Amino acid sequence: QVRLVESGGGLVEAGGSLRLTCEGWGGIFSSKTMGWYRQAPGKERDLVATLTLGEAPRYGESVKGRFTISRNEARNAAYLEMNSLKVEDTGVYYCHAAGVTERRRVGFYEYWGSGIEVTVSS
Repeated sequence: QVRLVESGGGLVEAGGSLRLTCEGWGGIFSSKTMGWYRQAPGKERDLVATLTLGEAPRYGESVKGRFTISRNEARNAAYLEMNSLKVEDTGVYYCHAAGVTERRRVGFYEYWGSGIEVTVSS
């Protein structure tokens, strides 16, 4: 069964850094797009960053210049380097994969991770 597993979250002081990792397991052959979304308490889930094969990365306005997304296609993994963290970066970060092809069935699929908490203290 395909799943996305996030790691690397936690508690950090404002101005600090964290690196999130998302790995796809369970027979993923490839993912056209992988990315990160976050949901702050009481708010909707918003784009943080996405990276589509062959395209430039896309970032949410609030994280431009501070966050960097990267991928390792061989590992079906995506990473989010978060620097100069602010209190408003606090939330649950979700890994997302779209245009996923699998070893066991035909077609393109979309998956979400279960989310990982990031808390930035002042």
